[in-house]
Amino acid sequence: MLERQETETFLVLSEELHFGRTAERLRLTTGQVSKTIKKLERRVGAPLFERTSRVVRPTAIGRRLAEDLAPLAAAMDEAVRRAVDAGRGVTGELTVAFIGEGPGEVVLKAVALFTARHPDCEVRVREASLLRTRASLLDGSVDVLFASFPFDGMANGPALLAEKRVLAVPAGHRLADEESVSLEVLGDHPVIQYPEATSEAFKADRTPRFTPSGRPVPQGPTAESFSEILTLVALGKGVCPVGEDTERHYPRPGLAYVPIRDAPPIQRGPVWLESNTTERVKAFVRAARDAAEGA
Repeated sequence: MLERQETETFLVLSEELHFGRTAERLRLTTGQVSKTIKKLERRVGAPLFERTSRVVRPTAIGRRLAEDLAPLAAAMDEAVRRAVDAGRGVTGELTVAFIGEGPGEVVLKAVALFTARHPDCEVRVREASLLRTRASLLDGSVDVLFASFPFDGMANGPALLAEKRVLAVPAGHRLADEESVSLEVLGDHPVIQYPEATSEAFKADRTPRFTPSGRPVPQGPTAESFSEILTLVALGKGVCPVGEDTERHYPRPGLAYVPIRDAPPIQRGPVWLESNTTERVKAFVRAARDAAEGA
């Protein structure tokens, strides 16, 4: 019979494929993680991971074990959550965060409706740093984050906001006077990159590596914040696809915005850590959906 810590450590390492990130997420040392995995491998009688100086990947046995254990562990967590929620109801504290100014209005409406429905639960609202969005969900300092989809590795609610995509270019750029452009133009200009800490699926969606026809997209410098992205564009360091509301929320000289005619809209909504799907989180997501729909 596996101990709870063994199961949790094994499943997190199977997801992260990195001893350091696994240790950080579980608030352990890398030595503790390694010791737990070695103990589990001795019990199984076979290696569960292939380890090199650069790569950690599951063996066939390890992959199968993760597939078998994940639903069982999730079911146990859910059973305990249901018992706790049934005993407590929607009480306690909930921390909600958002990125930038765009989602602010829908967040305020969601908080107001949630508070009216669940007065015994205190909601704390704060703006999240682009560099800390993922980490804040993993370490539990944020329960629900309003962010752009896709956000890989997280559960997400319905898309509550949508806006058309435009290309941010320097004022005076040869594209600035175009009525619209195609995504193909990304192959002709360096594209400012989002921070490394942001979601891989998000970066692939916002700053793709290839155009629709398969041409490589030149990578411009990497920014540490959205405001810095716009500054780099204004300085002529590259271009960047953004939402059409950017000009209203981040007004500044030196920029022009050109509609991208063949790009899907940007969608935003609540995201949260799957293992943190508490009754509070589910009730807040329902309130956010109802608030956005005008209920």
